[in-house]
Amino acid sequence: MPEVIFTGPAGRLEGRFHPSKQRGAPIAVILHPHPQFGGTMNNQIVYNLYYAFAERGFSVLRFNFRGVGRSQGAFDHGQGELSDAAAALDWVQGINPEARACWIAGVSFGSWIGMQLLMRRPEIEGFISIAPPANRFDFSFLAPCPSSGLFVHGDQDRVAPLKEVMGLIEKLKTQRGILIEHAVIEGANHFFEDRVDPLIEEIGKYLDRRLDNPPRLPTPARAK
Repeated sequence: MPEVIFTGPAGRLEGRFHPSKQRGAPIAVILHPHPQFGGTMNNQIVYNLYYAFAERGFSVLRFNFRGVGRSQGAFDHGQGELSDAAAALDWVQGINPEARACWIAGVSFGSWIGMQLLMRRPEIEGFISIAPPANRFDFSFLAPCPSSGLFVHGDQDRVAPLKEVMGLIEKLKTQRGILIEHAVIEGANHFFEDRVDPLIEEIGKYLDRRLDNPPRLPTPARAK
């Protein structure tokens, strides 16, 4: 799992990249929670998502937004972070030009950024949106949502209560040709404390369905 440094709009961005050994493997970019509330690429959910994609044959990148860790720049309230995410996708595509598919996954603030990137990049064909804070950030740009994907929430989420998000999800479910799935993790709060394992298990089941049950690859050696 090599450490990588690539160029972003505000300077260098720090990441971790797992290259697939399969030619033409799909790519995935994982986006972390809010930088001003402790969000980093080593967030437990981001970390486990990274390996969930890697085990399914993806070339996968997680990285720190500007101003986090060794990434240069300063927090930019979403606009700059969206540019960072676009630069990250550009970087992965540049070293994986034969990739047959692209996915985006984000956690909380990262899910807001990821869904905006989804609207701008038609090559993204799948998404995982974990605890999207639709009560705190404007998700109205999803009109319509261009790709099928999964929303996941905890039923004890007090930061982004489930009822605040259901309107968005139900609206997206009405679109033709787009399949929006929604999973609720029992006993989970916004941070999925003590509930990361069932969260990742639910996401794994979804990925396996979407990917037609790909053969599971050996788990890469895990390290920060």
